Amino acid sequence: MSLLVIGSVAFDAIETPFGKTDKIIGGAATFISLSASYSLKPVKLVAVVGEDFPQSDILLLEEHGVDVEGLQVKQGEKSFFWSGKYSRDLNSRETLVTELNVLADFDPIIPDAYQDCKYLMLGNLAPQVQRLVIQRLVNRPKLIVMDTMNFWMDIALEDLIATIEMVDVLSINDEEARQLSGEYSLVKAAKKILAMGPKFLIIKKGEHGALLFHKNKVFYAPALPLEEVFDPTGAGDTFAGGFIGHLAATDDISFENMKRAVIHGSAMASFCVEKFGTERLLNLTADEVEAREALFAELVKVMPAAAIANVA
Repeated sequence: MSLLVIGSVAFDAIETPFGKTDKIIGGAATFISLSASYSLKPVKLVAVVGEDFPQSDILLLEEHGVDVEGLQVKQGEKSFFWSGKYSRDLNSRETLVTELNVLADFDPIIPDAYQDCKYLMLGNLAPQVQRLVIQRLVNRPKLIVMDTMNFWMDIALEDLIATIEMVDVLSINDEEARQLSGEYSLVKAAKKILAMGPKFLIIKKGEHGALLFHKNKVFYAPALPLEEVFDPTGAGDTFAGGFIGHLAATDDISFENMKRAVIHGSAMASFCVEKFGTERLLNLTADEVEAREALFAELVKVMPAAAIANVA
């Protein structure tokens, strides 16, 4: 099943208590595409970079099954750049530099070869750009997943709500869910947000896992306790890529399969944080992914009471 990913392909410079990097490849669409590529290939990408973006990094994406026909390269311009520094516990960060560059006037062009996509992942971008992508597709995809952030809630709330009405799944973190809904309780927040239009809502809670809401159903996936976490940059996007990659590969958008997709996305995100940037996502094996998913399954596995009684 064809998957189309829209978002940023960019440079990041990251500092954590465990080290720092110079400019490395980053951006929401980069993490999403690499993560999804472990479920299906090709992943069709629409994004924009400047002429400073190395051809070697474009080739890297292609080598991992990412179709870059929709990647615009703007001559004479620079790529989006973000630099940030994380706190000791990695739960908060300070943005040091944000340079929009080519992303400031990004006009997403959908190649004809991408028009048949059944699954669409809208990475974090201005909501009017996300909405434009939906409008430019000749046929509505079977499933549209959207990620956003509190920045757009602050400066473009009306546009954001108009875009949320058009999607099937919204993915945000707990702080953003509270801001968008005006409710502190995540259950109450979910009800308000689902009333805005999406059929499903994912609320990411970082090191505390993720929640999936649909009508009156709720599913919780814990986060995997890791010995070492080096860099949380891109973990949410990696989760999103794993989530929609699984759904597209199985072509099943039932609530039960979405629960499995949440587990797969959580497993992929747990790899992401083990190294800086995209490094850990570049050379995973199928066995590693399967073993990591099994660890998540063990976290939520409970023996039925009848089985316990029989053992006793």
